[in-house]
Amino acid sequence: MPAPFSVMPLGPDSQFTFDADGVQIQRSIAPGGIRVLTETIPGSRSASIGAWVAAGSRDEDDAHAGSTHFLEHLLFKGTPSRSALDIAEAFDAVGGEANAATAKNYTCYYARVLDADSQMAIEVIMDMVTSSLLAEDEFELERGVILEELAMSADDPSEVLHDSFAEAVLAPHPLARPIGGTPDRIAALHRTHVLDYYRRTYVPSELVITAAGSLAHEDVLRAVIAGAERAGWDLGTGAAPAPRRTATDAIYAPPVRLAIARPIEQTHIVVGGRGLANGDPRRFALNVASTILGGGMSSRLFQEVREKRGLAYSTYAFASSYAEAGLFGAYAACAPAKADAVIDLLISERERMRGVTDAELERAIGQISGGFVLGIEDSASRMSRLGSAEIVTGELLSVDEILARYRSVTAEDIREVIEFLTTDEPTVVTVGPELSS
Repeated sequence: MPAPFSVMPLGPDSQFTFDADGVQIQRSIAPGGIRVLTETIPGSRSASIGAWVAAGSRDEDDAHAGSTHFLEHLLFKGTPSRSALDIAEAFDAVGGEANAATAKNYTCYYARVLDADSQMAIEVIMDMVTSSLLAEDEFELERGVILEELAMSADDPSEVLHDSFAEAVLAPHPLARPIGGTPDRIAALHRTHVLDYYRRTYVPSELVITAAGSLAHEDVLRAVIAGAERAGWDLGTGAAPAPRRTATDAIYAPPVRLAIARPIEQTHIVVGGRGLANGDPRRFALNVASTILGGGMSSRLFQEVREKRGLAYSTYAFASSYAEAGLFGAYAACAPAKADAVIDLLISERERMRGVTDAELERAIGQISGGFVLGIEDSASRMSRLGSAEIVTGELLSVDEILARYRSVTAEDIREVIEFLTTDEPTVVTVGPELSS
């Protein structure tokens, strides 16, 4: 009988089976170093499959900048055995869905289908990941599509703001780069560079397959191996995955104030700075602090900025984490004439987080706990949780363990993490119209 668990380290050679939260989770290392993790959910009628490549935008050098996101587009454009239309029709014909996402630490290709169609989904996704043609004509077509996507992002002041904030806090580290690349880089990128990046990073030792729902681990494992063999992948010895990145304070840039002019009606503001890495044990306290600061209508920012002063319609706090670092900040959008007052208020509320009440603490923990449990009710969320644990944090926590860690957060924990993150002056970034003097 598999044993229950609380915390499972995900080492390069770790293989296991255990029961957790009413489901069974298994991890195997397939030939070549491909890692396969499954979560079998009794009674589910769906299955979600993800193919994760442990290479994201932060892994590109200058010559390959933009290649990660380019590949996300190109892998849907055909293989020797399937056209782009074949791939689309395979999922449409069964009422399923398939998509992909590029992040700073990884790229994921995923599908959600009925349980009876899970083998088809694995076969198609494995074909895409292992055998993409990256045809010249498709490459040029997708270059235009990606440039349009970047133009759309440039028209969104919130996206410009958050990308600029990340660059201001993290530059010159590769984590500061925008995930999708920049228009000039995409316009100049050669197919040979993307092809080279594909061949170097889409290899067995960097591939993680996660699946959740009504499925059997052995069936998934066999389908993954069969897909790799059909592609002619070398499944001999297989190198162990690259060492996991570790947190460091050295990558953070000094605080700055940056104003980006845009001919829009509001000024969008972020005040903040460094955060915590994905694996930092203090991340639970920071998430609670972020919720108290700006996690809903009862949060301090919503009450102070909107309800009491009417300075903004939208305001919130955020804490984003990466393998080596993180960001923590507060956002608001307001009329340009109110921007200075809002900036001062965001700064003061950030500092005031060094003290929280018992009622705030209890409410935030309840909000996070309920949202987390409700958020993993479907197979796609559980599949993603496995991938994130494998690629990013290097450990898998049971649901009960995660809830216990949130419930153990104290007001002193919050004070300590806020003091650590607010030692320096904050970085302030604004996007909005220029004010006449």
